[in-house]
Amino acid sequence: MVTGIGVVSPVGIGVSEFWHSLSAGISGVGKITRFDTASYPVKIAAEVKGFDPLRYLEKKDLRKMDLFIQYALGAAFMAVEDSRLEITPNNGNRTGVLVGTGIGGLWLIEEQHKVLLDRGPNRVSPHFIPALIANLASGQISIRLGAKGPNSCVATACATGTHAIGDSLQIIKRGAADVMIAGGCEAAITPLAVAGFSSMRALSARNDDPEKASRPFDGKRDGFVMGEGAGVLILEELNHALSRGAPIYAEISGYGMSGDAYHITATSPGGEGAARCMQTALEDAGISPKEIDYINAHGTSTEYNDIAETQAIKSVFGEHAYQLAVSSNKSMIGHLLGAAGAVEAAATVLSIRDGLIPPTINYEHPDPECDLDYVPNRSRKAEVRYGLSNSFGFGGTNACLIFKRFDQG
Repeated sequence: MVTGIGVVSPVGIGVSEFWHSLSAGISGVGKITRFDTASYPVKIAAEVKGFDPLRYLEKKDLRKMDLFIQYALGAAFMAVEDSRLEITPNNGNRTGVLVGTGIGGLWLIEEQHKVLLDRGPNRVSPHFIPALIANLASGQISIRLGAKGPNSCVATACATGTHAIGDSLQIIKRGAADVMIAGGCEAAITPLAVAGFSSMRALSARNDDPEKASRPFDGKRDGFVMGEGAGVLILEELNHALSRGAPIYAEISGYGMSGDAYHITATSPGGEGAARCMQTALEDAGISPKEIDYINAHGTSTEYNDIAETQAIKSVFGEHAYQLAVSSNKSMIGHLLGAAGAVEAAATVLSIRDGLIPPTINYEHPDPECDLDYVPNRSRKAEVRYGLSNSFGFGGTNACLIFKRFDQG
């Protein structure tokens, strides 16, 4: 059961602000403010705005952790509060943490490398290593909340957040924990990362019109927009949640994983690996394809990824693919990399709760190869009993989650 949600995103901090912005079709993309982009071909990103780490941390703690960890802690504290979960010495051993990141502490690596070159090895911060390694998002959450159960980390590129939630589900299913604090985080809008993705020609260069830059499935898409943030869900065994009267957003009913075994960045032809992943999730949920009402798509706004995902959906769902609502949150929040799957899982759960599907904004030029219902430009009221959330990452790693409306009784 999903009993709590915490979100740090480019369109809002906290569930209420995040969901309002998504529902209203508000873009979080703008000019990069973190560093001088004068010499960069790409000058836009979806930065988090208004995040105050001092709401969760003391000032002295900030130098001990990269920004991705700060985002993760913020989302985790919000999720625990939202779930009304009290972690105590009596239940701490049965409460685990699995929060991943795709890249980790790149800000600190770039900063401390400059310190090394300019000032020598003795001036590198003693906090450098524990402040940037990937598992310290989970580690810091565990330490600060007293969660002494399973403590792990996933690093599977853009599928990280989804794998973290799905793997946490499996931990609860096998009886190793009653509660898991699960999700993904990322803060990689840095000079080196933007330069690297730019060199791959993966990013949109629509610098003069940032809010229109991320346009999944649109015929004039020209690349993804980097985003950042964190999403954390509280997952709880059903009887444990009911016994404490926890609020229940939705049930996780299916989890799928697959590998393309094809290419380091490109998807397999026809979205074959993605299709197998969705099919596996359906089988795990024990439902037929026609029972899915909504797909929260990976939808990156890159030419071939959007086509491959569309082909994969049609392969799995057949004629029902044309009855489905399919939308991409990345049109508004950009691509949050390791945090994407967790934040999009949160949005899928909120769609089920409210019967509202957020739009794919900037959909203006239909692509004949992307011919499904992408909920263009405006949110839509619709009953969502089952929602599927897709995440596909570099290295051909795929993850899918199916969420179900919880009907007690």
